[in-house]
Amino acid sequence: MNFQQLRSIRETARCGYNLTEVANVLFTSQPGVSRQIRELEEELGVDIFERNGKRLTGLTDPGRGILQIIDRLLLEAENLQRASQEYAGQEIGTLAVATTHTQARYMLPKVVQVFRKEFPKVRIALQQSTPEHIAEWVLSGKADIGIATEGLSQFEDLVSFPCYRWHHSVVVPDGHPLLDKKLITLADLAQYSLITYDLGFTGRGHIDDAFKQADITTDIVLTAMDSDVIQQYVLLNLGVGIVASMALQQNGSNGLKVIDASHLFAQNVTRLAVRRGAYLRQYTYDFIQQFAPELTRADIDEAMKIHS
Repeated sequence: MNFQQLRSIRETARCGYNLTEVANVLFTSQPGVSRQIRELEEELGVDIFERNGKRLTGLTDPGRGILQIIDRLLLEAENLQRASQEYAGQEIGTLAVATTHTQARYMLPKVVQVFRKEFPKVRIALQQSTPEHIAEWVLSGKADIGIATEGLSQFEDLVSFPCYRWHHSVVVPDGHPLLDKKLITLADLAQYSLITYDLGFTGRGHIDDAFKQADITTDIVLTAMDSDVIQQYVLLNLGVGIVASMALQQNGSNGLKVIDASHLFAQNVTRLAVRRGAYLRQYTYDFIQQFAPELTRADIDEAMKIHS
């Protein structure tokens, strides 16, 4: 039994039993992956994967239990490596942070600036993607920390912490009729074409829920992942924008007017997630506490414990 065999099993389950994809992830060949799997199954005396001919189609009942053990073994191996790096050079390393564009653009710059002053020898790898991919990267160990508003609390093997609350705002070009309203309503918004976030991004679910509960039909003509893109198309008079409030804090005079919409949509919570049971280096704790100052190391450690 060796770590390459264990990684082959884990990545095969993660990649939907596509051995070509597994080979790419592990920088090896497809026959090599097949051999690693077959040799471990022979050593253990059980089939880990179900098969249809030569094609892997799923996990057997023993395979599901074995995979859980493999996940723990590989996690502890990674923890051992991180611990050795911590003792060898406490202020040297790489911190991989997976997040959305909105967080990277508007909330993380000051945190990263302070962090870099305290840990000048730590390289930050900032990875931007969808909340689903952010969760996958943290679960797989490709990212140390995940930050997003959507999705991170849905995974049992992730520990997520609420960091701050925010609301949506409406943006319109100067002179827009909605600016004459003292307090806009959902019905007011529904009179216009709307531009907002893609499904699964930056509180989009709360926007849809508000209109659905009010039984109001909307015409969402354009969606994007990026707050700046949404505002650019609002400037082109393609519609009324619904964006995250923090995306407006630094814009100043960009030609748009902001209308409060905190009474229209449910409040959003941005969360920070780490993998349950992972070894966190000291600078990782520091980064977390820079982003969420109310969290103590004791809070983080207690939440990180794997309870049997």
